[in-house]
Amino acid sequence: MRPQYEIADIFRRYGEEYKKTHGMNDDQRKVMAAIMACRTSLLGGHSEVCDHCGTIRNSYNSCRNRHCPKCQTLTKEEWLDKRREELLPCGYFHLVFTLPHELNPFILANRRELLTCLFAAVKETLFAFAADPQWKLEGKPGILTVLHTWSQVLIDHFHIHCLVPAGVLSFDGRRWIASNDKFLFRVESLAKEFKKRYLSMVESRLDQLVVPKNGAELIEKARGKTWIVYAKKPFAGPEQVLDYLGGYTHRIAISNHRIKSIDNGEVVFTYKDRSNNNETKTMSLEAGEFIRRFLLHVLPRGFMKIRYYGFLANICKKKCVLLIRRLIGKYMEVRAYIQETTREKVFRLTGRDILLCPHCKQGLMGYLCEIPSLNSG
Repeated sequence: MRPQYEIADIFRRYGEEYKKTHGMNDDQRKVMAAIMACRTSLLGGHSEVCDHCGTIRNSYNSCRNRHCPKCQTLTKEEWLDKRREELLPCGYFHLVFTLPHELNPFILANRRELLTCLFAAVKETLFAFAADPQWKLEGKPGILTVLHTWSQVLIDHFHIHCLVPAGVLSFDGRRWIASNDKFLFRVESLAKEFKKRYLSMVESRLDQLVVPKNGAELIEKARGKTWIVYAKKPFAGPEQVLDYLGGYTHRIAISNHRIKSIDNGEVVFTYKDRSNNNETKTMSLEAGEFIRRFLLHVLPRGFMKIRYYGFLANICKKKCVLLIRRLIGKYMEVRAYIQETTREKVFRLTGRDILLCPHCKQGLMGYLCEIPSLNSG
């Protein structure tokens, strides 16, 4: 059986050489260290003993880094459980706003500033269209936005996924105004407005940014391109939304299961060819290039990749969601968020009891003693 390779294995085998030959910022160094330490003795943990046969095993702590492929599943499920309380009995639209690659050098040199502008341009564009009488809405939309920075082959590809309920709350807060069932706004018009707003934000900040030598030329090339806003087929209702959301919110640039080989200084991984009906293909990259591409997608510390706007903004969403449900007037069963232990959550998701003894399959593993972290000094 072929061994299962992990990002951590690539870092352990090739990371030191990469550090000698490539520049890295503090965020990237910390991500590399966290992924290598995840679920190892470096982070400590505890020993467990079976209450039936006496088998002892060590259980090591997770790094909990948002860029770690092993630490996203339970985080994602907890996030999705909380979102169940915010669903509305209406359709939902999925929009994708993409920046042209000509702007990549600007963004890579000014990640925090220009990715913040990306969120702002998307929000302002959707707010402007929701308020425009020609779209027969004139109200406040609800927007959930998720930043992605990668393509399937790990190159820099900056885009935002938006989930938007099919309607708006009137500005006076007294009516729910439903949108067209089949489309929200004309995507070509959205793209033009998005382009105008984003470039205006960039140009107004040029004296505060690190500007590439050919910065003016790159901006003009981006201005001359047709920008893309993509609208996926709308959801029939909220029951489809959460399953779909899970595929976007806590995804990282590449997951471990896509890595097929890490030998002879090369990393082989699978990807979906978007230009060829999502056909699964393999790509081979020199190990240093693979690491470089992976680290391209490390976000600045504290930067929020999931943001909420309009009536879904954190400051008002609880009140607005309850109001909109009443205004829509459709019955909707809402499952309240229930705190679960890790054991309960894993069992619900996989049917596997993580405390069942791996040796005798009869006893339960119980706490024996603490394993101190090797990083504790």
